[in-house]
Amino acid sequence: MQLKQLDPFIGELELKQVHMGSLQDFIAKRRQDGVKTKTLNMALAVVRRVLNLASSEWMDRQGKTWLESAPKIKLFPVKDARSPYPLTRGEQALLFQELPDHLARMALFKVNTGLREQEVCGLKWGYEVKVPELETPVFIIPGERIKNGEERLVVLNGIAKSVVESVRGLHPVYVFVHAHKKDGESGPVAKMNNTAWKAARERAADAWVAQHGEPAPAGFRSIRVHDLKHTFGRRLRAAGVSFEDRQDLLGHRSGRITTHYSQAELTSLIDAAEKVCDTESRKSPATTWLRRKTG
Repeated sequence: MQLKQLDPFIGELELKQVHMGSLQDFIAKRRQDGVKTKTLNMALAVVRRVLNLASSEWMDRQGKTWLESAPKIKLFPVKDARSPYPLTRGEQALLFQELPDHLARMALFKVNTGLREQEVCGLKWGYEVKVPELETPVFIIPGERIKNGEERLVVLNGIAKSVVESVRGLHPVYVFVHAHKKDGESGPVAKMNNTAWKAARERAADAWVAQHGEPAPAGFRSIRVHDLKHTFGRRLRAAGVSFEDRQDLLGHRSGRITTHYSQAELTSLIDAAEKVCDTESRKSPATTWLRRKTG
């Protein structure tokens, strides 16, 4: 995606002609488009990576690197990042009831596990590990599917476990699937942040206005999929879960081998995750469909 956006600006250049100077038109266009600095930096980081490889690892038949040295590609300081917006229980209910069922399942699972969007979209049954002693499964996601490169242990609280059981048997490979319009066959969901998500958050914000008689918070009207992870983290902290356990539950790099736990440690993590399940969340409209028969 980044290379496609860069191509109209530097696609005709030789590698030795790519540097901060030749990237100025691209930078100006992205600024004009209103993208955030973090998004712009992602594209520049791709350029930097390619140039570094061309000067260090990629070689021609004579054993010479494609570039003698890589020009310095500077990333911009991020000063315009949007602040996280953790959902209240009421906002969660408004949003989730507006989502189509397949997205509602994924969102409910995400807000109870703290997984990233692509970790939810790519979750496979092959990652499931049964823990008979605790009468519950966990998921171990391979490091190559995780942003920080480390295996990720995913423990399930009662709500997350219910979501998993509600979709069991729908697809032989992927946990979360959606029927494609063209052929009606179920397949994995490419991303949660799609037109259905954006339309649902607008309807949810309008419902908030009708309910409260005042404009919805800007953060709620523009709620991001990643805010569900922040919501899980905030609720863990509010419930008094320790920093170390929050690190493990959120999949943050901690320097520990996080998929090797004793039964006691697993029990402790599951108990910690259970603390975000309260009576209010169990009665919210978002969980109503979990009691429906999967058909």
